[in-house]
Amino acid sequence: MTRRKLGFVMMVLVLAVAVSFIAGAEKEQVFKGEIGDSQCALNVHSLSRSHEEMLQKKSIGTTSADCARYCVKNLGGVFVLQVKDKVYKLDNQELANKNAGLKVKVTGALDPATNTIAVQSMEPIQ
Repeated sequence: MTRRKLGFVMMVLVLAVAVSFIAGAEKEQVFKGEIGDSQCALNVHSLSRSHEEMLQKKSIGTTSADCARYCVKNLGGVFVLQVKDKVYKLDNQELANKNAGLKVKVTGALDPATNTIAVQSMEPIQ
């Protein structure tokens, strides 16, 4: 292959890689919802997609935060963001734990393939 052809092929490859990175780049978005757990939010043990049924048992606590933390620690759940009827996984479980049961504003990039938000920030809202 001549240098000229090799240079052209290299340029095409570099452009192809650059375009794929740009196309695959996730845009940062703002989501507002409540930090819950996957067990309740996805109807694993709650028909109402809420903590109400679990809290009636009174053995897991008295608040939504108690329920979410119990389900994550003891029932195999993970912290999620509930936005109306949508449920998003969160990549920062530690930050979600600190805000369990609260309404929050989450800023991050959503990966639609995994329905996971790469959390940049999370702050409680009133």
